[in-house]
Amino acid sequence: MTQPTKDASTTPERRDMTAPHKKKLIETSLPLEAINAASQHEKSVPRKGHPATMHLYWARRPLVAARAVLFAQLVDDPASRPEEFPTAEAQDAERARLHELMEKLVVWENSNDECLMEQARNEIRKSNNGQLPAIVDPFAGGGAIPVEAQRLGLEAHASDLNPLAVLINKALIEIAPTFSGNSPIFPGAAKTRTGWVRAEGLGEDVRRYGEWMRDEAKKRIGHLYPKVKADGGTEHTVIAWVWARTVKSPNPANPIEVPLVRSWWLCKKKGKEAWVHAEVVDGQVQYEVRHDANGPKSDADGTIKHGKGAWSVIDGTPFTYDYIREAGKRGEIGAHLIAVVAEGKRGRVYVSPTPAHVEAANVERVDPGIEAEIPNNPRWFSPPAYGLTKFSDLFTNRQLRTLTVLSDLISAVRAKTLQDALDAGMSRGARLEDGGAGAEAYADAIATYLSFAISKLADWSSSICSWIPQIEGVRDTFARQAIPMVWDYVEINPFSNSVGHFFTHVDWVASGIDGLPSNLQVGQARQLNAAVRDYSGMVVSTDPPYYDNIGYSDLSDYFYVWLRRSLGSVQSKTLGTVLTPKSEELVANPYRHNGKAGAAKFFVDGFNDVFRRIRESANHAVPLTLYYAYKQQDTRDTGTTSTGWHTLLDGLIDTGWEITATWPMRSERGGRMISVGTNALASSIVLACRPRPVDAPTTTRRAFVATLKSELPAALHTLMQGTVAPVDLAQAAIGPGIAVFSRYSRVREADGSDMSVKDALVLVNATLDEVIGDQESDFDGDTRFAIKWYRQYGWAQENSGIADQLARSSDTSIGALERGGIFEAKGGKARLLAPSALGGIWDVASDDRVSVWEATVRLAAVMAKDGVDKVAVLIPAVQSRVNLDAVKELGFLLFHEAEKKKDSKDAGLFNGLVSAWGELNEQARKFEATAPQRDAQLTFDFDDAED
Repeated sequence: MTQPTKDASTTPERRDMTAPHKKKLIETSLPLEAINAASQHEKSVPRKGHPATMHLYWARRPLVAARAVLFAQLVDDPASRPEEFPTAEAQDAERARLHELMEKLVVWENSNDECLMEQARNEIRKSNNGQLPAIVDPFAGGGAIPVEAQRLGLEAHASDLNPLAVLINKALIEIAPTFSGNSPIFPGAAKTRTGWVRAEGLGEDVRRYGEWMRDEAKKRIGHLYPKVKADGGTEHTVIAWVWARTVKSPNPANPIEVPLVRSWWLCKKKGKEAWVHAEVVDGQVQYEVRHDANGPKSDADGTIKHGKGAWSVIDGTPFTYDYIREAGKRGEIGAHLIAVVAEGKRGRVYVSPTPAHVEAANVERVDPGIEAEIPNNPRWFSPPAYGLTKFSDLFTNRQLRTLTVLSDLISAVRAKTLQDALDAGMSRGARLEDGGAGAEAYADAIATYLSFAISKLADWSSSICSWIPQIEGVRDTFARQAIPMVWDYVEINPFSNSVGHFFTHVDWVASGIDGLPSNLQVGQARQLNAAVRDYSGMVVSTDPPYYDNIGYSDLSDYFYVWLRRSLGSVQSKTLGTVLTPKSEELVANPYRHNGKAGAAKFFVDGFNDVFRRIRESANHAVPLTLYYAYKQQDTRDTGTTSTGWHTLLDGLIDTGWEITATWPMRSERGGRMISVGTNALASSIVLACRPRPVDAPTTTRRAFVATLKSELPAALHTLMQGTVAPVDLAQAAIGPGIAVFSRYSRVREADGSDMSVKDALVLVNATLDEVIGDQESDFDGDTRFAIKWYRQYGWAQENSGIADQLARSSDTSIGALERGGIFEAKGGKARLLAPSALGGIWDVASDDRVSVWEATVRLAAVMAKDGVDKVAVLIPAVQSRVNLDAVKELGFLLFHEAEKKKDSKDAGLFNGLVSAWGELNEQARKFEATAPQRDAQLTFDFDDAED
């Protein structure tokens, strides 16, 4: 660990930087439950109208969470203003008032409540000398932080190396505010309503010109998307064509093209079943859609399975993925149309393929000028291994023609917009890139947003899209943060009225514009390297890259090549490079930086440069806030942690930062089940950081461990009694643990060397183990026994003699455990009863022996099977028999034990219960209020036996 630069103690700038500042609300208290509930709610609200729907980007934070963090980052904690709030009571009252305001502020439906937002701005002004500070996010990405800064009236600055991110942020904080309050200029549109607020006029013009553009495209290429006749002779608009890639069978006796199909099913809904039957006729495979429930099952459902390889539908001849890869590299992968999906009066209509529909797709291949190479990085891109080496290879000929025609129409729609704007009385003015706000700039704005709609259509119009039988819908290209290889794929109809058609993307973009805040002031989005940009006087809030988790620039090129084709002359400064810049991108990509060691060094050096730069010039009257959402992968037997996290924390500490507060913020719906060992987090952890004083003390390993054991247990108990999920506890514990570590200029090991962040994290994890283990002594005897048994034997049988000894040491007996309904001993064998074995009716009130163990396991099992409502029914009666806090604590402990055993099923069971704890208690209160006399009993009916 290193000290700040040599002259840090002598420069006036550094003396000011480390001088005491007023503590902010984020460094003392937050209404965390309200923020987390609102963040989860935002994930479940209808997405239309959400600014994020304008264009896909990866790993966006919930907007309400960003709003809450910014507000709490900028507003003083009452204790830091003793002249106004001299007593603890006055401070508590003021804090409660601020929390109440925040609870309203984070409600998604209040996002455009101007009165509420003005209240928030006034609070920010009071804490910042009457000013609304400038905010910068140097890793702006999808723009959540800058757009919420603008909503709060702050001067919003966004920067990123990635031009796609820059263009998205321009659309959010520059372009829309420039034309906020304007009426639409499309002929006749302004008269359709009496007033246009925020950027709704701009949004309406995007719809109108998008509709015109769709109609023009349909005139040119509508014939490529013919209607289909169903079996009864009725004609229907096609929604999608389902294709299967093909290879020549390796069997020399039947060397014909055979399909590669993941599943033959098109619809599995009861009474509406549809599937594809394949058979060989005259040496060719023919396909028929059948409508019954007797479709293929198990290995008969499809011809290619992950881990099993592929086989010929003709004679079962097996072949490998390597065989398919070699065929792909030779250009010998073909495609067969296997089904047509159409619009019906009562849902989807599934039709067998016809020669006419095969011929309609036989379009001459155009060259759209997007011949860029796909990165040969199998972690994020599978297609190159199968010969699909260019982005254009990911599209069928018909898709390329359609996207090219729409892209070419951007110049036409821009010319029409310009003339209509001039006819409406708008002055010509400068171009948008040159700071204009007249007709030329407005035409550029419409072109930009409609290019976003084309970009969104490209996500739904590649040969990586696939059919989902369960929902009768399409999985888009970026269903995850990678481009996989897809065998049976879908071509949608861009001119239909469902499933990803062009105008629906236009409407999504326009609705995103409608949802943007009022024009308070135009923000600034620029393409800059975070390590060299200027931070002078600005407050920093950012969500930096997650080491090697997401290949932003490589993935962005999929969209960038189309955007550059559409907007090259409109956004020439932003889209000036052939592809997105790669060499300086702060991602630890071993394919670009000479292996893992080179990638790690590149990331460490770059990350440290960024946070050193921020420390030198940013506004330190306000703490830096930093999000992280990359799961710590902890290997306890080797004492190692994921490179990403110790790198991030090491960089902060080495460049002179002290962590002053951490908050786990939920970003997914409650009750989320997460498998052990995945890199998914249900929470983001938000850190508040201040420059560490130049005279910060040093300490020894022994003293650090003593301080850690003194402070961390209380912090962990607070987290466990709060809203952090068991799956996130180890990650959340990093915060208070590293906060202790970061307050010292150095921690000396016994040999005199400096302790590393990696070693500090090992000590934090060890303390976490101790804290969770220490809970055992507070439980009843039956529960203590069950914990010990589960830790050693799980749900397996063992010798009854061992059970008797363990029971005696836990101050219980086998008989008592059996009466408690959690244990079984017979024939010299004994076992702990698994959740599936706790069947029948559980009458909590009349159960003569209820342990914390029984309550926890039963509730977790009910939660997994029947959800929150069924558990809430039981909570009042359970609370009368055992302490609910103890149930929650046991849930944490059992998740912890299951994770160590690598038992994802049990881990998911206990994580599900505790993750939904706040919602459970709220539902239970409602239930108790409306049905206080109801008999608290529940029938358990578990279908799945335990392993």
